[in-house]
Amino acid sequence: MLMRKGTLFRTARLAYAEIGCPAAAAAPLAALGWVDADAEVSLDELFALATRPELQRAFAATPAFKGLRKPDWLEALRAADAAHAQPKRYVDWDAQAGESAVRVLVAPLCERLRLMFFGNLYQDWSEFVLADLGVYQYERVAFAPSSRAFQQREDVDCYLALHACRELLELTDGEALDPLLEAVDAIDTQHNAWLALRRAKLLFAIGYQAERRHDWDAALRIYERCTWPGARHRRMRVLERAGRDAQALELAMQAAVAPESEEEQQRIARMLPRLQRRLGGAVRKPESARAAQRGMIELLRPLDPIAVEYAVRDHLSTDDAPVHYVENALINSLFGLLCWEPVFEAVPGAFFHPFQRGPADLHAPDFRVRRAAQFDMCFAQLDSDAYRETILRHFETKAGLQSPFVFWGMLTRELLTLALDCLPAAHLKLWFERLLADIRTNRSGLPDLIRFWPHERRYELIEVKGPGDRLQDNQIRWLAYCVQHGMPVRVLDVRWTERDGAAHVDDLTDTEAA
Repeated sequence: MLMRKGTLFRTARLAYAEIGCPAAAAAPLAALGWVDADAEVSLDELFALATRPELQRAFAATPAFKGLRKPDWLEALRAADAAHAQPKRYVDWDAQAGESAVRVLVAPLCERLRLMFFGNLYQDWSEFVLADLGVYQYERVAFAPSSRAFQQREDVDCYLALHACRELLELTDGEALDPLLEAVDAIDTQHNAWLALRRAKLLFAIGYQAERRHDWDAALRIYERCTWPGARHRRMRVLERAGRDAQALELAMQAAVAPESEEEQQRIARMLPRLQRRLGGAVRKPESARAAQRGMIELLRPLDPIAVEYAVRDHLSTDDAPVHYVENALINSLFGLLCWEPVFEAVPGAFFHPFQRGPADLHAPDFRVRRAAQFDMCFAQLDSDAYRETILRHFETKAGLQSPFVFWGMLTRELLTLALDCLPAAHLKLWFERLLADIRTNRSGLPDLIRFWPHERRYELIEVKGPGDRLQDNQIRWLAYCVQHGMPVRVLDVRWTERDGAAHVDDLTDTEAA
């Protein structure tokens, strides 16, 4: 029952051949006080548990409500008879059902234990089953008790309090946010950096909710005290939308001097000219990075629906120059295979149970700093051929193990060999450095396709854009980074032609023409 949704169950729905009679199986649990084996059920709970035909049978004496939708029917029953407001045993609601309802009384305690074990509330006890069946396989990390997510009862209390506030925020619709903010303020996370990050993320979400309501003053107050990445940019946007352009410009100018990330730098570059223009000042356009080469390709519209990236891949690929659809998978996987040891280093607070796909502090600001020596050793291998042996060894010995970087479903020996033969170690190092500088943002946005020329030991990255599609911000940043460092990359815009037309390619690079 703990692995199923909710805490109230009909015995007829607890049908497990290996368990047998659910009422008999629940008796020992009831004796321990863990469940109520014949629980009283409220009218609202009854409507959640029973089907419409069952409800019609239970309320046959009130046929006037038969044509109503279940929510309207429930509301009508509430108003029709005060007796319906009193909870009853399931059999008292529906005498013909011949069953009872079982309520799990220890669910809050079990939720607490689940949190203490996993360090989160999105994993559940099914992890044990899936791991035993081999559906998921995890790296074995030897961690000490000091590595646990929670070191004291107060940490668990803080997490549960933050989780309750987050759930309340999702249910809040037009209600005042002040009580929720007061509840968040009452949660002390100063003693735990990991929980402090969760609190900052929650504050950011509350600020965004205030922003959506156009409650500019509340949004500003929240963002001003929020340390979550992006909060400063949201303050600029709120000031601008509130008509306080001068303040928005002042904050943007401050941020432009020391941007917190490439993402913020990109957004400020777009915002500054707009604000300067509105305020009548001199518009100083930032220096634009060299754009990636862009071309157009016209293809026959496929008879069957197919992703535009696959269509371009199939069109461009040849025996001498194979093209693979990799998007974010290849570079991330190469990084994950080279840096397997530092990623799974058992630093305090990173690993605390055997079912972790990756370290809990993966997106923490000090993720690299805490493993600096190990990452430096991995990157040093790129100065020789040692990296090839490490990547290939991990490809064999770690195959199938869960990883936040390695895409096992995409990665094949053929693709890996092509990549190692054609991608220069210097380019790998540049990609890995950028990836590690901001994992949360830079794990995505890489070009869709990669083309290899194995005999020439070279490659090309290709970003594909279908009709009406445009480059996203993270894609623009990756393209600019590749161009800046002299990496072969371009953008291909696709235009479909109908079946009676001819396909042709325009604006080809010298490489394509060859």
